[in-house]
Amino acid sequence: MDCGDTVTAEVCEEADMRDGELREATVAGHTVLLVRNGTEFSALGSRCPHHGAPLSRGILKGKRLRCPWHGACFNIKTGDIEEYPALDCLPCFKVTVVDGKVFVTAKMKDLESSRRVKDTSKRCLLNQDTVLLLGGGVAALVCAETLRQEGFTGRIIMATKEKHSPYDRSKLSKEMNLKAEDIYLRTPEFLHARGIELWTEREAVSVDFQRQKVRFKNGSSQKYNHLLIATGSHPNPLEVPGADLQNICLLQTPEDSSKILELATGKNLVIIGASFVGMEIAAFLSDKAAAISVVEKKEFPFQNVLGSQVGGVAMKMLQNKGVKFYMKTKLSELKGKDGKVTEAVLDSGKKIPADVVLAGIGASPSSAFLKGTSIARDSSGAILVDLLMQTNIPNVFAAGDVVSFPVALLNGKQSSIHHQQVAEAHGHIAALNMLKKQKELHTVPFFWTTMLGKSIRYAGCGEGYTDTVVKGSLEQLEFLIFYIRDGYVVAAASLNCDPMVSLIAEVLCSGKQISKEEAEACDITSIPWLTHT
Repeated sequence: MDCGDTVTAEVCEEADMRDGELREATVAGHTVLLVRNGTEFSALGSRCPHHGAPLSRGILKGKRLRCPWHGACFNIKTGDIEEYPALDCLPCFKVTVVDGKVFVTAKMKDLESSRRVKDTSKRCLLNQDTVLLLGGGVAALVCAETLRQEGFTGRIIMATKEKHSPYDRSKLSKEMNLKAEDIYLRTPEFLHARGIELWTEREAVSVDFQRQKVRFKNGSSQKYNHLLIATGSHPNPLEVPGADLQNICLLQTPEDSSKILELATGKNLVIIGASFVGMEIAAFLSDKAAAISVVEKKEFPFQNVLGSQVGGVAMKMLQNKGVKFYMKTKLSELKGKDGKVTEAVLDSGKKIPADVVLAGIGASPSSAFLKGTSIARDSSGAILVDLLMQTNIPNVFAAGDVVSFPVALLNGKQSSIHHQQVAEAHGHIAALNMLKKQKELHTVPFFWTTMLGKSIRYAGCGEGYTDTVVKGSLEQLEFLIFYIRDGYVVAAASLNCDPMVSLIAEVLCSGKQISKEEAEACDITSIPWLTHT
């Protein structure tokens, strides 16, 4: 039946669908996701707005649906987003059951889109309250959007030292052939339409917390009623003789990504540090550079986070593509000719030809402009916040890579976690608490690394883990690995094993503990504690 731009279609028999089932159905040639929860049916967009994952393969817990790839969560009744990294909601369609048949009614324009942008309030010039956001990353972006979604009508200013609208930083090392505009999360026009002022190339140099005023590098200043510090982190530079030579690169901006791709194509690339960024760049450039060498102090890539087993898998994948690894060794010197780097010298005395050198040796909080102020920071410079994302100064919040916050999976210990999804959760919580909603952070960290067309997914917080349980096959690149601390699972990683990490994230989020014995006994195709989610 067709009524103008609205269509109604029968999608299934009520008796054919079991409780908890996720099923794709077709309405007017478009795929929708049908969900049965008890006696109720819901119909939603079928693809995650983040990266297009099929939500029919996701994890359903009560009224919450978690994406199988990157852990974003949606309310099945409203389509609203409940957990990041997706920024948008799902379109939601009307479901009716008549004589045992299930019908979906939808507007064509909603069927044609896999995303729904949440409604926002308008800027009211009579409201003089100003929220100033320092930083142009996802923490600041989500804070700004949440304020508008929650009814804030005052002024919102996002000031960033970069020249771009907020973009997907995770793609800088994964897809280096993209233009900055290709990875914008929101366009300047989108922000303008919601009354969010974007000040680009505006770097904060000092904050007067008493006068509630920020001064910028260009000499201007801005007063605020509430301040969010979300200035992120910056890559650590190399500190060896010759580090000032040309063609020694750090990756922080889209321009850096393009420059590294251009310099390394057909040349000898040496990557210092087997970090996630370093390994993703090695993978992307493996068929473009003449030679790639990786120098790392540890025995395996990203050993501190994912351990030797998963690190070993990644290393083998890259070795098969011709990447050479120099592990358990350090860079001692860089040598050059005519001001340009030509050689990397290791502490073993080994010399590696180097036309381009990339430093991937970690990052530090971008908080130097706060030196000498009363804001509480740790020894690394990270700003200390509580679960409301509040600092020790009234009306001042902080979020993202620049903060150290109480991590539930570390029993409340303060820690810095540099994941996109965590930064987004921080920005959301900061906005709610600026509006006096008294909402505490409750999220399970979730991230992924992509190399050579394969994604390793990770959820939880495995810091200090003492044991692992491996299911599946590391050799066949199909595995789930549990990280154990004090007899319980605190994190999990997988490759070609979706939606297992999303499932474990949901279990950890619910507060349920998975014992080492349960992990050892589980069959990754049929997990006993799945029914307890």
